[in-house]
Amino acid sequence: MKLMRVGLAMTLLMTITVLTIVTAQQEDQQPPPPMLPVEEVGMCSRTFFSALVQLIPCRAAVAPFSPIPPTESCCSAVVALGRPCLCLLANGPPLSGIDRSMALQLPQRCFANFPPCDVIN
Repeated sequence: MKLMRVGLAMTLLMTITVLTIVTAQQEDQQPPPPMLPVEEVGMCSRTFFSALVQLIPCRAAVAPFSPIPPTESCCSAVVALGRPCLCLLANGPPLSGIDRSMALQLPQRCFANFPPCDVIN
């Protein structure tokens, strides 16, 4: 029961964070400047929001101090999303409830066949 509450709380927190980002972007009416080389950003056909939504199955595996390995659905999402979109997310704004270093390990933990992302601070 407690685990279900934690999962529900994490989902709610992630949803609020995503909605905050989307609202801020809509208010600006300008896309944020890319933080990756233009050639890599151009290869991701998704928006930050849609890429983030696709990785919802990975939320338990990237929670701070989580011992939970990525699920099969998480790994499928990682592979389907691909390196350019993952790197776009990795270099995006910080997200509450997401451990960026654990998120950056998803391709390796899911045995995806692409190199790790370069994180630009």
